[in-house]
Amino acid sequence: MSKLHRIRPSGWLDQFPAALRHVSLVRLVASVGAGGVLYLTPIVFHQEAFSAQAVTQGLALAALAGTLGRLLSGALVDRGLACSIPVLLAAVAIVLGDLRLAGTSSFAGYVQGQLLLGVAAGLYWPAIELAVPLGCSSGPAPIPSARGYALARSADAAGIATGALVGALLAAAGRLRGIYLVDSISALVLVLLLLRQPLPNPEPSATAAAAKTPWRNWLPPLLPVLAISLLATSLPVLMQSALPLDLVRGGLERAAMPESLGALLVGIQLGLLVLIQWPVGQALARRPIAHGLGLSLTCFAAGTVLLAFSALTRQGLWLVLLAQLPLALGAAAFLPIATEAVIELSPPEHRGLAMALFSQCFALSALAAPLLAGLALDAQRHAGGFWIGMTLLCLAGLNLVRRLKPRQAAQA
Repeated sequence: MSKLHRIRPSGWLDQFPAALRHVSLVRLVASVGAGGVLYLTPIVFHQEAFSAQAVTQGLALAALAGTLGRLLSGALVDRGLACSIPVLLAAVAIVLGDLRLAGTSSFAGYVQGQLLLGVAAGLYWPAIELAVPLGCSSGPAPIPSARGYALARSADAAGIATGALVGALLAAAGRLRGIYLVDSISALVLVLLLLRQPLPNPEPSATAAAAKTPWRNWLPPLLPVLAISLLATSLPVLMQSALPLDLVRGGLERAAMPESLGALLVGIQLGLLVLIQWPVGQALARRPIAHGLGLSLTCFAAGTVLLAFSALTRQGLWLVLLAQLPLALGAAAFLPIATEAVIELSPPEHRGLAMALFSQCFALSALAAPLLAGLALDAQRHAGGFWIGMTLLCLAGLNLVRRLKPRQAAQA
């Protein structure tokens, strides 16, 4: 035993519980596949001469399909269902959706594939988010869930950036639909990981007490966080849907970009997110929740202003590049802090449903934001007015931040 202890590898990750490291690995693998699909599917079907509205309608329908899946996943986990089951079902839906999207050039096939991917996202997110605090509390040395979410979001960012980079390389090689093969392989690896070691599960005592805390006692404190999340989550959605189309279509003065360059620019923001997610998440974990969420909205406002003005100049490419820094910082500030706020403000027996409601903010944003963006892009030659509108909404959202209660001590 002592010999095994001596040869055991040590490193930075050893500070985290083994269960949390496994959850982060699962999220990393899933995100590699999702990175290319989320950000480059609009370009795939732009090549098929779909209108902006047609592309964004498919994305919106995927979001709609995920709403029921989120509520079902959260409710079943609260009732004692193993967290691994919804994630395994999501992997099956991912493979089916990828197969449909990889082989279709029709709008009907595009919608069918998007619906399957939307169902997969709905099943996946509440369960995988709840697994983080459960992983933090397992083992002999528990850690605060805020640190766990910083690690988990770093794994998400690294995976998505890797997937988007692979997609950009496929686009440069003229094999852009290969992103669906990458996504399917990632889903199969995810299944193997979960069959080898399941995700951590809620304690039976927590699920048995599910009826003890009325909704009126725990839902109202969550509402400001959910409202801010609804606004903030629209920005990553627009980076997946509106920005790629804006780049390849061109602005009022900014020239249209090649599809491979548009994919690479999207990847720059994701790469920045990988670099800053952990330090930003760690720093903000020690500050009040309002500080992190206010910083996020301010950064999103700065990024969208730069995107708006990029349409008005021939050198707009440089403004698009500059916008990636505040947009990445806004995402790095928002994702772990908002998720931690949901955990802190909800009782353990209702955290599955609380995570489902939080995840619904992503779904609702993914439903509404692409539709509005598609209408704006088809109505105008550029998206400058649309990005200015998003700036104003982000600044207005700062009023909601002021209504947040002071942060309480985290309880995993």
